[in-house]
Amino acid sequence: MDTILDMQGLKKYFFIDRGYFREKLTNKAVDDVSLGIRTDEFFGLVGESGCGKSTLANVLLRLIEPTSGRILFDGDDLLSTTG
Repeated sequence: MDTILDMQGLKKYFFIDRGYFREKLTNKAVDDVSLGIRTDEFFGLVGESGCGKSTLANVLLRLIEPTSGRILFDGDDLLSTTG
C-alpha cells in the first residue's frame, strides 16, 4: 500500500519573551509527531482542547512553518518547496 502523507518528527515551537527581565519561554504546541496515512485510509485527529490539533493542521497546510521535521505528500517534500 502506498503512503500518501508521511510526517516525520514534526515540531512547532512558539518562543515567547516575557516580563521585565525578558524571560524566555517555549510553548511546544506540536512536539515530535510522526505518522503515515496510506491512500486507502481515512484519518481523524481527536484530542482535548489545546493539545495542538489546529497547529498541526496549520503546519500541514503551510499556513505556519514548522520548527523542524519533514512532511512528504505523495513522495514530495512539502517543506522544501516554495509558494
